Amino acid sequence: MAEPVVRIPDAKVALSTASVYPESTATAFEIAARLGYDGVEVMVWTDPVSQDIEALRRLSDYHRIPILAVHAPCLLITQRVWSTDPWTKLQRAQAAAEKLGASTVVVHPPFRWQRQYARDFVAGIWRMANETDVRFAVENMYPWRYRDREMLAYAPEWDVTKDDYRHFTVDLSHTATARTDAIHMIDRMGDRLGHVHLADGRGSAKDEHLVPGRGTQPCAEVLERLALTGFDGHVVIEVNTRRAMSSAEREADLAEALAFTRLHLASAVKVPRP
Repeated sequence: MAEPVVRIPDAKVALSTASVYPESTATAFEIAARLGYDGVEVMVWTDPVSQDIEALRRLSDYHRIPILAVHAPCLLITQRVWSTDPWTKLQRAQAAAEKLGASTVVVHPPFRWQRQYARDFVAGIWRMANETDVRFAVENMYPWRYRDREMLAYAPEWDVTKDDYRHFTVDLSHTATARTDAIHMIDRMGDRLGHVHLADGRGSAKDEHLVPGRGTQPCAEVLERLALTGFDGHVVIEVNTRRAMSSAEREADLAEALAFTRLHLASAVKVPRP
């Protein structure tokens, strides 16, 4: 008779530095270490520390918290961070990941107005991926909506599974905003799923990034599936805590997100007795 045991995958649980905004990148390292996260994902953005490899190395060493991933500066507010040329941004993100010991660079598909970049994007990501051990994990996005209008802001596709990439990032806040089925998207990604941004959403036109369990996305089911399939990438908590009334409330949200993730990554399975 088989007895249930708990299987915990090799996946590490990291905190995105974006999760502490408007507090600083340095604060994210401090909170991640205090709460017991396995590492951090550095969102490269307007905070000068997030752009400074040596400063990031010092934070990692001081707090004894590894940098597991680097999120390239792909947002609208980071169009001038690390150059205005998108390929230069990715080259710098790759170099930062290599120097900091991070295994993954997270990258968004291009905006549609970046026409030349969009035309070359799929082939260019493959070229870069072939030159390094760092994973370029391309992240699913969503259509932009305003009232009854929908604008396709990303190219070649916001649904990155329609193009051929070596590795994907799935973001569950983005599946909520896109109003697409997260489980089906993960099925399409298959063994190319290399990275997870864990957050929740209710299907709003805004990218909500709620604490897991506070929206309608199948966060628990996704984590249980990762456990059963032996996922060995990183699960990154990327939530919006801007409405927290205090640092203590922000930290409580991040502790709750970590507890939720560890609970559902520990999947009970039945195995035969030896």
